[in-house]
Amino acid sequence: MSVKIFSVFILFALGAALAAIAELPYGGWIQIPVLSLLWWRLDSQYPASLKKQFALGLSFGIGYFIVGLWWLYISLHDVGGMNALLACMGVFLLSAYVAIYFSLATLAIPLFKKNRLSGLLLASSWVLAEFLRGYIFTGFPWMGFAETQFNGPFAPIAPFFGGLACTFLAVWASWEIYQLRKHVVFSLFLIAIAITASQLAGLFTFTKPTGEPISVRLIQGNFEQSLKFNPQAIGRQIDFYAGEITKEAANLIIIPETAFPWPLPNLPIGLFDYLQNFSNKSSSNLLLGLIGEVPGEAGMQYSNRATGLSPDAAPYQYDKAHLVPFGEFIPPGFQWFVKAFHVPMSDFARGRLDQAPFTIVRKDQDDIHAAITICYEDVFGGELTSRIQHSDKSVNLLINMTNLAWFGESQASSQQLRLSQLRSLETGLPALRATNTGITSVLGPNGQVLKALPEFTQATLTTQVQAYSGKTPYVIWGNLPILGISCLLLLWGLIRYRRF
Repeated sequence: MSVKIFSVFILFALGAALAAIAELPYGGWIQIPVLSLLWWRLDSQYPASLKKQFALGLSFGIGYFIVGLWWLYISLHDVGGMNALLACMGVFLLSAYVAIYFSLATLAIPLFKKNRLSGLLLASSWVLAEFLRGYIFTGFPWMGFAETQFNGPFAPIAPFFGGLACTFLAVWASWEIYQLRKHVVFSLFLIAIAITASQLAGLFTFTKPTGEPISVRLIQGNFEQSLKFNPQAIGRQIDFYAGEITKEAANLIIIPETAFPWPLPNLPIGLFDYLQNFSNKSSSNLLLGLIGEVPGEAGMQYSNRATGLSPDAAPYQYDKAHLVPFGEFIPPGFQWFVKAFHVPMSDFARGRLDQAPFTIVRKDQDDIHAAITICYEDVFGGELTSRIQHSDKSVNLLINMTNLAWFGESQASSQQLRLSQLRSLETGLPALRATNTGITSVLGPNGQVLKALPEFTQATLTTQVQAYSGKTPYVIWGNLPILGISCLLLLWGLIRYRRF
């Protein structure tokens, strides 16, 4: 049976609406009943072939991701100079690719016979699809339901079982809302129990303050991305950041990702000696975003690097480990695409996943250790928690250095802020976000914004930050519990309904 155009349009519009709702103050709450409309539309096609179900789910996913990821057009066309039609095609193709995972998850509806456990099987399918979306072809898990749940009912579960558990409960609850037409009292009871238990989980804390608060300065330069390819503008940008760094001492001073946008050997002679001398004299720890160089098979290769300067200590370096496809590394066979995207240095070397945290040296007090992520890495909660768990130093603070000028005045900055908030909630650690155009902010160990700068302003955020010690259950266990539960439920469903 062919898929009706009307159904495809309705599901596309529903996906687009769900993505737009994510940007609302209580988007995580609102998304759940709206998501139940998806099950109503898909279930109205029952019994449906798997092929038809896949096509309907795909149309929903494409609508969701086109709205959620439209800002990629800005980086491709406005900044990268790509042809408008080719840029639109790039956004559509990426949206269609990541929508496949949503579509595969919805196959749980026709695959399993409907009963009271259908919601659990659907939620399990969704969790596994989201997990795979974060790993296949290096992963692109942006715009999941997990980060939206930071503003939803199931956020307090994150320190226990991570963002995927929040996704599981959101999908399950939306299915139970759909079931209200058949089982009003029972479904309401289950939803109420789940939300109550989740909120009570928020009463538990696993990390605690350690030492005295540190003074922090986060410098937001607000430089347009197009200026990064203009030598004179690059010189002014370097002068600005060097001047702002040395204006005032602090325990920690951070500038954004690639704030020094030239390769390390090309930076002004004496710049690093000047900054190191300031660090020594003022007892300030500096964290600088720049372009590094590492040896490769074909000679020296560029890296997206954070370099740390501490008083009377050797420089620290962190090279970005999880690179952005097409933006920071070129997948095999896609050189033609990158050539249409007129941006230099689009193929970086990949840093190791086990890099040490940055040590913030303090006089007469214990040192503080910070786990560094650069921009896009903030979306991979499992990788961050694995680094914290296996670090030989106790991590007390999260630091994300970002440049979102690539995406103009879009929702990309608020989307990444929610990701950072979820990472803080999962780990129970405060976070510092140093960005070029915004949102530069300080987050508490529960992910709440304590202080922030307005977007698209040139300013410095000066404040005090309390470091924390300890590990949440999610840091210790990672995604293993929720993935194990989801796999067991799906295995039971396959055995029960003999659908191997």
